[in-house]
Amino acid sequence: MKLPFVLASRFVAGETLESALPVVDELNAKGLHVALDLLGEHIHDREKAERARDAYIDLVHTMAERPKSHLRNRISIKLSMMGQMIDEDFCLDNLRQLLEVAASKDIFVRLDMEDSDLTQSTLDLFETVYPDYPDHVGPVLQAMLKRTDQDIGRMCELGASVRLCKGAYGEPASVAYQDMDIIRARYIDYMERLLQHTDYSGIATHDDQLINATKAYAAKQGIAPERYEFQMLYGLRPETQEKLAADGYNMMVYVPYGTEWFPYFYRRLRERKENVFFILRNLFRS
Repeated sequence: MKLPFVLASRFVAGETLESALPVVDELNAKGLHVALDLLGEHIHDREKAERARDAYIDLVHTMAERPKSHLRNRISIKLSMMGQMIDEDFCLDNLRQLLEVAASKDIFVRLDMEDSDLTQSTLDLFETVYPDYPDHVGPVLQAMLKRTDQDIGRMCELGASVRLCKGAYGEPASVAYQDMDIIRARYIDYMERLLQHTDYSGIATHDDQLINATKAYAAKQGIAPERYEFQMLYGLRPETQEKLAADGYNMMVYVPYGTEWFPYFYRRLRERKENVFFILRNLFRS
C-alpha cells in the first residue's frame, strides 16, 4: 500500500522540485537559509545512481539560477544515492562531477551522514575531494556515535565546515551512546571545538539546552554569530527558527523533497512522540 503524501507534508516540502521551490522562497523571505535535499538512499543500481547524480547536478543549476541574496542556500546529498554501496570509486567519480558543477556555481554541498556502517566510507570520500573543493563540501557528524570524538578532532584539524547533529539512526550500544544526557554532553563538547577551530559550522538541533549552550559559549569566547549557524528541519519549531533569525543568528532550514519520502518521514516519527500526535490529529481533520 502506498501511503498518501499528505502524511509527510509537514516534514517534506513536496514530491517534486517544482513544489518545493515555493517553500524555499517562503523561508528565504523570512531571512532563513535553506538546504535542499532530494530524498532517497541505498541505491544498488548504477543507472539509478547516475540518474541521482544528474538530479543533484540539475538541483545545483536550479539553485544557482535563483535570485542572489545574502542567504547561504545550498544542497544536501546522500552518497548512498550516488553509488556508495555499489563501488566507492564509482561514487567518487559521481561526487567529483557534482562538485565540479557546484564549485563553478558557488553552491555548497553537504554530505549527509547515514547509519554507522557508512560513516568511515563517507568520511574517506569527503577527505578525498576536500583538498580540491575546500569551500564547497563538508560532512555531517553525529554526537551519539562513540567514534565522533576522533572525527571532530580530524575535522577541526582540517578546518572543515561540519553539520553537527545528535543522530537519527537506531544504532547499537557498541557504537553509539544510548543515554541522552551523555549525548548532550558529547554534543556540547563537539560544538565548542567546532566553533573554536572551524570558520563556519552548523549546530543542528531542536534542543533548547543545546541552543542555549551554543549561544552562551559563543558569547563567552567572543565568537560572532556570523561565524556559525543553527540548523533545524523543515516543519519542526518554525517559530523558533524565525525567532533565531530575528535575533541576528544564521538559521538554516533543511528542506527535503521527493517521492522517496517514507524512510525520512519514519525517522521523524521515531525521534519525537509529538510528531506522531501531529500526524494523528491531522488525519482526522475535515
